[in-house]
Amino acid sequence: MSPNSNGIALRTRGRQNTMAYITTPIYYVNDKPHIGHAYTTTLCDIWARSMRARGEDVFFLTGTDEHGLKVEKSARERGISPQELADENASEFRKVMDLFGLTYDDFIRTTQDRHVNQVQTAVTRLLESGDVYLGEFEGWYDEGQEEYHTETKAKELEYKSPISQKPLVRATQTNYFFRLSAYQERLEKLFDERPDFVKPGARRNEVLGRLRGGLQDVPITRTNFEWGIPFPGDEEHVIYVWIDALMNYATGVGMCESPLGERSKYWPADYHVIGKEILWFHAVIWPAVLMALELEQPGCIYAHSFWISEGQKMSKSLGNFIDLEQLQNYMDSYGQDSLRYFLATQGPLGATDSDFSRSHFHETYTTDLVNTIGNCASRTSAMIGKYCDGLCPKDSGVLVGDDVDWRVFTKERVDASLDSMKDFDLAGAIAEAMKIVRQVDNFINDTEPFKLAKNPESSERVNDILYRCAEAIRIACCLLEPVMPTRMESLRTTWNLGDAKRRRSVRNAIWGRLQEGTGIEKVALFPRVEFTESPE
Repeated sequence: MSPNSNGIALRTRGRQNTMAYITTPIYYVNDKPHIGHAYTTTLCDIWARSMRARGEDVFFLTGTDEHGLKVEKSARERGISPQELADENASEFRKVMDLFGLTYDDFIRTTQDRHVNQVQTAVTRLLESGDVYLGEFEGWYDEGQEEYHTETKAKELEYKSPISQKPLVRATQTNYFFRLSAYQERLEKLFDERPDFVKPGARRNEVLGRLRGGLQDVPITRTNFEWGIPFPGDEEHVIYVWIDALMNYATGVGMCESPLGERSKYWPADYHVIGKEILWFHAVIWPAVLMALELEQPGCIYAHSFWISEGQKMSKSLGNFIDLEQLQNYMDSYGQDSLRYFLATQGPLGATDSDFSRSHFHETYTTDLVNTIGNCASRTSAMIGKYCDGLCPKDSGVLVGDDVDWRVFTKERVDASLDSMKDFDLAGAIAEAMKIVRQVDNFINDTEPFKLAKNPESSERVNDILYRCAEAIRIACCLLEPVMPTRMESLRTTWNLGDAKRRRSVRNAIWGRLQEGTGIEKVALFPRVEFTESPE
């Protein structure tokens, strides 16, 4: 690996295929953790677990964005320092992630020296290359987003913040600017050559529409507050929080260190997973900065939509905001894995927002988890206990009539599930696993082993049926473990299937691995829960 013309080492995507790198946005410490933070990080956790289960070396990065005017003002109002406020709220975010059992590999904070030093190194390179220059901006300022808008853009927004709807403020300020306009053609070429660079497609179209309007240089420093990374060589300026924050994806793996550390092997990220409200920064400004630094682009910017509540936009004033206390209540009533399943299968991963309602949550839990996965595993293990003395029977390999060719069927479902997961289609990946479980239910209903077992001459046929049911459920379990690790581990333990981590469970989703004579006890994975208006 050799340094580029900016003195920053360049790694190309010729890295080993067994590497995987995924990031969440870093979360702003002026907010309290809520469903949006839990959702994005859970999606990344499921993907990271799945890639690890395939035997890949995964790096999963999350963290907190701790600089900016809002943090400075909030700290002043409380009579504490900005660093104290950042420390307090960063600790809350870490607690939440531990509460949700999220398996991040690093939690980066933008106030850490390792980040500050690398950001200053990168900005110095941009200044030396001429990509950053001193200039003056007059326009409209969104205080909530800490973002400037031109007159044309402000008029289009009706002079209101597109996020908070608060009025934009007229402002004039001397700033250092990044020459975003110089990268118009290169960005257009990037989007043309890589149609999956931004997903889903509707988000890509939004970016392209705005990109066609032409790019202007963007201010990357501020002088109206002090809580930020000092601009190298001019400490009257602090680096704009959005440039500071975006750089975490590179600083987290040491891409602006010299020499590069071991983590640089993960660069570039396979996925930056974000909410749609911060798409422009990630899909245009960040790629342009990477071009200026001569660093390789990420594989995909995935911008999901929002959760709404009971059919309405979430609002604290309406009392329908899904906060951490409510999420904890759902986990207390239904289990952590049930919440993970609901977020992954019913969430706004596509172009439209999704409704988080109690009735929908309960219906999904009852239909998919209790009546499908839970019931299927329970009835299969109960019949093995009753007709096979609790030991996995032998499969003769004989197919009768319209029997499913389970070896072919499960392989098709496994391949489709893994492909969907790789493409960050989490709901699609889970749906393939659920097809296996539902096929088992249909198979039991069609073959009726509980009736065949009454005839001693049908014992081999009963054994075949029950082996195939158990083996199919085991394979579905392998695919569902990244989504519901606790409940699937319970199935593994009860059915003596071995340790998932040691066996790299997804790699083990191959027909015939379940051994004759394995002890299989009856399992109850998902207990029925009575619906209440508010889970307690």
